[in-house]
Amino acid sequence: MSDSTDSHSAAPRPLDAMQRRVLGVLVEKSKTTPGGYPMTVNSIVTGCNQKSNRDPLTALDDADVMNTLNDLINLGAVELIDWTGRTDKYKHLAYDWLSVDRAELAVLGELLLRGPQTLGELRARASRMEPIADLDALRPVVDRLVQRGLMLELTPPGRGQIVAHNLYPADELAEVRERVASGPSERPASRPATGDSEIAALRAEITELRQRVQALEERLDADRG
Repeated sequence: MSDSTDSHSAAPRPLDAMQRRVLGVLVEKSKTTPGGYPMTVNSIVTGCNQKSNRDPLTALDDADVMNTLNDLINLGAVELIDWTGRTDKYKHLAYDWLSVDRAELAVLGELLLRGPQTLGELRARASRMEPIADLDALRPVVDRLVQRGLMLELTPPGRGQIVAHNLYPADELAEVRERVASGPSERPASRPATGDSEIAALRAEITELRQRVQALEERLDADRG
């Protein structure tokens, strides 16, 4: 697996909502619960539908995820690995597909899971995947991704700036821009307000602990099988 940072003048092919969710889950779990990665379809379904660190909440089933995995495999973003067990497992190829390094992928993964957010929220949440000490450490990561067309600045630089990934289809991106432009009142109540980065960090830690428990349960189930 490569951590290359070759420049791209434009983002890869846009992804629909289910593709973004599945890819985001694979990225997240590879970093936060490596013991449960690569992932089965069942574990991906669970990751997609979990109540924490997801926006919007979803209720995907096995067929949804299986079809989406096939789409992502055709795009070169995911692969089915050779596996000696009874259940197929999947891994992402996002490092090469997006040409990003570890911190860049953590940032994009978080945006795939939750959509547009402030830099403060993004720093707190992405740092559970890779160390990002503060906003000063995040800023050059964002700048690189924006320059390569993988991220968008939806509001002007400064306190509370809102950013997003650039993997939306054109019509959905227009809706996202309109929603952000309409102001804070339109932002979902589940998202912490600007400045609540400590709360976001605590929530992220709780999410990671839950994911570790889930990975342990999956390993126990595999051992029993």
